[in-house]
Amino acid sequence: MVITDFLEKNARLYGEDVALVEINPSEERDRAVTWRDFSLIENTRPDLPYRRDMTWGQFDKKANRFANLLLSRGIKRGTKVGILLMNCLEWLPIYFGILKAGAIAVPMNFRYSGEEIEYCVDLADVEVLVFGPEFTERITPLVDKMSRVKFFFYVGREVPRFAESYLELVNYCSQSAPPVALEEDDYAAIYFSSGTTGFPKAILHNHRALVSSCQTEQNHHGQTRDDVFLCIPPLYHTGAKMHWFGSLLSGSRAVLLRGVKPEWILRAVTEEKCTIVWLLVPWAQDLLDAIESGRVNLNDYMLEQWRLMHIGAQPVPPSLIHRWKKYFPHHQYDTNYGLSESIGPGCVHLGVENIHKVGAIGKPGFGWEAKIVNERGETVTGDQVGELIVHGPGVMLCYYKNEEATNEVLKDGWLYTGDMAKYDEDGFIYLVDRKKDVVISGGENLYPVQIEDFLRTNDKIKDVAVIGLPDPRLGEIAAAIIELKEDVICSEEELNEFCKALPRYKRPRKIIFDKVPRNPTGKIEKPVLREKYCHGRLVEAQITH
Repeated sequence: MVITDFLEKNARLYGEDVALVEINPSEERDRAVTWRDFSLIENTRPDLPYRRDMTWGQFDKKANRFANLLLSRGIKRGTKVGILLMNCLEWLPIYFGILKAGAIAVPMNFRYSGEEIEYCVDLADVEVLVFGPEFTERITPLVDKMSRVKFFFYVGREVPRFAESYLELVNYCSQSAPPVALEEDDYAAIYFSSGTTGFPKAILHNHRALVSSCQTEQNHHGQTRDDVFLCIPPLYHTGAKMHWFGSLLSGSRAVLLRGVKPEWILRAVTEEKCTIVWLLVPWAQDLLDAIESGRVNLNDYMLEQWRLMHIGAQPVPPSLIHRWKKYFPHHQYDTNYGLSESIGPGCVHLGVENIHKVGAIGKPGFGWEAKIVNERGETVTGDQVGELIVHGPGVMLCYYKNEEATNEVLKDGWLYTGDMAKYDEDGFIYLVDRKKDVVISGGENLYPVQIEDFLRTNDKIKDVAVIGLPDPRLGEIAAAIIELKEDVICSEEELNEFCKALPRYKRPRKIIFDKVPRNPTGKIEKPVLREKYCHGRLVEAQITH
């Protein structure tokens, strides 16, 4: 079985039923909807100009059209096709069209800078790039540099000179299934990850891994045909897509909400009758803050059908869930642990029946094994801390074109996560710390080396180290410890202004002037800095709520 089989089954059995809904309630919604091709998707509502939907039958036909377009251009099995799109109805049909053509889908983070886009396109050997209007300014200067890319398909109206119109071209392609036989061991997708070294690594998965993710997700959260899943995180992220895979397996509806304001979330749950919502910690905290401040009145919404709220992508403060249950006592709750290397969430999960264990990431997920080992690879006992390793059908095949990095994390079929953990007396797993120095802020990975390298271009700075500080809303914030050159004067305001050249999400949230400690081999001693600056912040974060 391959992942596209589920789509074809749903089109056959539930062809007239809605598969996907897109809601874009932002003030810029007119721009967001006018560049779409209404002749292909079609179902808008006059009373909700920011809403569109698509049936399972339309979904499958659109995927077929794009697959046939790729084949007509000579795209062969194994060709890599990049996707740079914001969440929209076109996203998933394009993804499945790539797979139906036997090609490999390469989703990319919509926050990537031009330099990162160029790097990832080159690393993954991308030959076709599908992108939307939000990325034109970033891609245009790179066109001549990305010589491997043969075709640029633009999902919008005002087509750049170097690209072709996806919306027009697919109209002329057959909506019948392409003549490509797929097998579960065929390569399917490349996702990107990264550690403290900065630029991402390319993670290769096959169809078997994608199918296993569907089965794990549906087993954990019991999606049925009656469920409606509200998906807010970006679809390039394995977490968002693999949680949606539960809807794919059950043939149930999903809603793509382009926005995170508490009022928008509650309105979408009400209007679309959503039963399952996946949130990140900041969004859940914002919603609770809105309720407690009186800005949101739950009596204004119809939420009785909402049965499950689950959270992933970062550690979850137990205090958050205790607050949540105060306002939503009937909700099931789950937290999910996973990596892109393990095809997203679910290799470890808490389980809706274990809310009394809030704070733990849980036990091995459906079809998975997990254990905690010491540096010799031996399973730890009691409350000893070791490295969490996982084994299952969703473990990546490799880091594409990086044998050395692959061998560091894949050993005898086990994936070494780099996360330090321990067991409690009941066998539940708790994360303790990360081997890697990645800062996870609001569910997004921030790579300290990139920020440090940028700050070092300031001629007043002698040395710099970026660490994560606990934050009650975002989980962590990036803090830059700055060591100035001798006899130099520089203010925090000056450095904040300097950092405006960085993407907003990469800018340090806190500037600390101090000496940067290094060990005898020249490496920054970040554990020393975390010990010095994190403890007080951790206490502060824990008592904030």
